[in-house]
Amino acid sequence: MKIMRFFRGTDGTGPYFEGWYLKHQTPQGQTLALIPAFHIDGRGRRTASLQVVSNDGSWWLEYPEAQLQVSRQPFRVQIGQSSFTSQGISLHIQRDGLSLHGALRYGPFTVLRSDIMGPFRFFAGMQCSHGVISMGHSLAGTLELNGGRLDFSGGIGYIETDRGRSFPSAYLWTQCIWGGPEPGSLMLASATVPLPAGGFTGCICSVFYGGREYRLATYRGAKIEAWSSSGAVILQGRYRLEAELLNERRQPLRAPVEGRMERTIHESLCAKVCYRFWHGKDLLFQHTDPNASFEFSSAG
Repeated sequence: MKIMRFFRGTDGTGPYFEGWYLKHQTPQGQTLALIPAFHIDGRGRRTASLQVVSNDGSWWLEYPEAQLQVSRQPFRVQIGQSSFTSQGISLHIQRDGLSLHGALRYGPFTVLRSDIMGPFRFFAGMQCSHGVISMGHSLAGTLELNGGRLDFSGGIGYIETDRGRSFPSAYLWTQCIWGGPEPGSLMLASATVPLPAGGFTGCICSVFYGGREYRLATYRGAKIEAWSSSGAVILQGRYRLEAELLNERRQPLRAPVEGRMERTIHESLCAKVCYRFWHGKDLLFQHTDPNASFEFSSAG
């Protein structure tokens, strides 16, 4: 599928971007995130990229459009000699100071029952739309990163996606997945949303715990009590989600501005975050994880 196929009702000249965030965790806590993407700037220049983020570093690789193929149903992204699918990934990268080779197999995806954007997905003027492909799945296989071996067998993974023109000017995003006797997975994002007739600050959140999904979102009446570089508090009815950043180690990443990957943001792939989820006075869970992802960017 060529890039043009994604532009329904437009001339396909941009600006536009679409990317996929694939996070992988070993049972020992080593983590690797892969972000394949394509972008079209306002002049119609089309490129593809792959960002790689590990516990210790990050890499940016740019590719010509001809080396990219994309399918949404079924999920498949081919970029250069590497592929990303619903069954797993195969990586063959030897360039720009990065050596990354190997393959991982994915177990069945944990999918949301409905689009995380809710009715927001119909807002044509939004800068960016978010999607969740898998809230969690098992991993098997090994990768070799710059001579070091990463064994993901018995680990867990997570996949989401973004598309639009630009990342929001101010936003917070955090994600965490954990196993054990009481496994769970969550994703929370809050952002300023400019619209032609004004704008607002909204949030979307999905929490999988105890065999069910809890959905907190502006379109369901959720209120953002607080959000900053140190975390967030979201209220919806009797539910209250707290995300408190305890420690972080940020890595630079590139983000889109009108289709151009020229903005530098900083993500903590392995931040220490404490999550507390309440229903009234009942604490449904408290989970502190050193492998949570956390990202905050302010308009200033």
